[in-house]
Amino acid sequence: MGSAALAQTTQPAVAAPAPAAPAASGLGANLPVNVRATAAFNEGQYAVALPLLKQEAADPSTDPQRIGSVQEEIRVCEKNIANGVTSLTAAQPTIATAAESRTPHKKPASGETLELTIKELGNFDYNQEKGGNIPADVTALTGSKLRLRGYMIPMDQAENISQFALVPSLFSCCFGQPPQVQHTVVVNCPKGKAVNYYQDEIIVEGFLTVQEKKDDGFIVSIYDMECTSVKPAPK
Repeated sequence: MGSAALAQTTQPAVAAPAPAAPAASGLGANLPVNVRATAAFNEGQYAVALPLLKQEAADPSTDPQRIGSVQEEIRVCEKNIANGVTSLTAAQPTIATAAESRTPHKKPASGETLELTIKELGNFDYNQEKGGNIPADVTALTGSKLRLRGYMIPMDQAENISQFALVPSLFSCCFGQPPQVQHTVVVNCPKGKAVNYYQDEIIVEGFLTVQEKKDDGFIVSIYDMECTSVKPAPK
């Protein structure tokens, strides 16, 4: 895998604005659509967030750098709603992200690639201070080949990047809300290989290692991936 420049992408075509949607809990309808959309998505109110996100995506004034995150959040909402998960609330005890009701991961057979979102991979509550509570089925994924979608945060340098963090969204990071450690994958390129920075969503394939890593007594990561492929995600 060599270093390759990422071609500029075009902004999605502008569609007619979507109908107004209910506000997220605690937010009035007078607040901007992007604020309500983000709040509803972060609260796990997928049925509320979806029309708001579509309205935000169709708005010509939406920051082009935000469009990629909006499209990914729309995809997450649609997938959860299709699976019968409309809202992550206490009234729905079968939510997959709840530790007591999560769906265990099935280790792929030799030669197979397991495709997941980063949040699906980390569909458990994790104690970053104490550690020691990674589910056995997640640990068992060590050595498996995975295909993950996410956004790149370089960890060594801005060009010829050999190591980066893969996260579900750059939008939350920009507003001081770093992803949880179980929703961050440290990606390492093969020795002597590197990639250029991708500002849009990417697809990364590689072999996963699940292990708690500490720095000065603090848990800094639980996933490492030796990548075999890095490419822009289809729009």
